[in-house]
Amino acid sequence: MGNSQAKVELYSAIRKDHLLGMSMRSLQQVHNVTWRTVRRALDGKWPEPRKKPRRKESRLDPYKPLIDSMLKADLDAPSKQRHTAQRIFDRLVEGHQTVVPGCADNS
Repeated sequence: MGNSQAKVELYSAIRKDHLLGMSMRSLQQVHNVTWRTVRRALDGKWPEPRKKPRRKESRLDPYKPLIDSMLKADLDAPSKQRHTAQRIFDRLVEGHQTVVPGCADNS
């Protein structure tokens, strides 16, 4: 059941089969759903829309503007002088005195 349209069609099929005389248990087996789904379909409820997961804030979010500015400055620099991921990390640790978990250089 990837999208809500498929669920609407499933609920419709469950209702139609129930009108033809199928029991709840056979509806579960034929449509491969739980008894709760069959009950919701027969009670006339519409399928609930899928909830969008809330994006978890990253620890990197406060530093993204700084990293973006470094990378934009690198667009004009020769290829050998551009920042590597390690160099960006080192500059963040040096410049902001942040305690980075798992880093042995933190004092």
